[in-house]
Amino acid sequence: MKKISIKFLSTLTVFAMVFFTNCQKKETKENTVKEEIKKEEVKKAPAAKVAAPAPSPFSTLEQKVGLTDVTIEYSRPSMRGRTIFGDLVPYGKTWRTGANVNTKVTFSTNVTVNGKNVEKGTYALYTVPNQKTWDIMLYKDADNWGNPKEWDDAKVVASITADVVKMPMKIETFTITLDDLTNNSGVIGILWEDVYVGLPIEVPTDAAVMASIDEVMKGSPNARAYYDAAVYFKSEDKDISKAVTWIDKAVEMSKDDPKFWMLRQQSLIHAKAGKTATAIAAAKQSLELAKKAGNDSYVKMNENSLKEWGAK
Repeated sequence: MKKISIKFLSTLTVFAMVFFTNCQKKETKENTVKEEIKKEEVKKAPAAKVAAPAPSPFSTLEQKVGLTDVTIEYSRPSMRGRTIFGDLVPYGKTWRTGANVNTKVTFSTNVTVNGKNVEKGTYALYTVPNQKTWDIMLYKDADNWGNPKEWDDAKVVASITADVVKMPMKIETFTITLDDLTNNSGVIGILWEDVYVGLPIEVPTDAAVMASIDEVMKGSPNARAYYDAAVYFKSEDKDISKAVTWIDKAVEMSKDDPKFWMLRQQSLIHAKAGKTATAIAAAKQSLELAKKAGNDSYVKMNENSLKEWGAK
């Protein structure tokens, strides 16, 4: 019996050692596989990137000029105590007009620059700064890091020579604006240090609006269509008699729910057409409705007009 027990215990011990050894091997193998996976993951992981602000932050300017969408994309360096024009930006040399990639200007329609037609699309904005004037150019190739490797005059679609306007203060960060807006034009302004130069652009708003008016008037215009057409004719100094006819139709179609802003335009259009009596009548109606609506701006405008026209 003792022999059997010893034999049994010996066998059990051997089994235990084999099992323990196999477990160790399995664990070692699993650890090895895990280490290999980790190494592969480290290899595949992207390099760490520090989140820090750009020295010349990127900016996008979007502006509607008439019916044309103008988008300007550029990077904005700052002065940081440096002298800019004539030093950091040399006189007489082509400049990317900003920092990093070239500045881009995109037009949603054809435009006119200095009498030249510029087809809708994206262009690089390059300049040659000088003390008293700048040359400003729209360049066909808009995908350059800075200036093109080889400048091609044939790719300049339009250019102007703009006078330098000295500002009474300094602009720390390079800035592009789109100002002096009308229905048919605007000015792309370039400002930095104490310098301002402008690139005037003209847009084909009138042709598009006139085509739209002609098309709508062929159908069954509603009050808003008559109103919009009349106001456009007034603002653009077109046939004022047509404007009178259209605004009167708009007001008549809205008589069940009169609008102070519509009556305001009726008064202005009649005044422009020399119809002072009806202009005063419309202004008085607009004034009363504006008071009820609590619109102080229209109250003030109507009161000023009535005074100007000699209303009693």
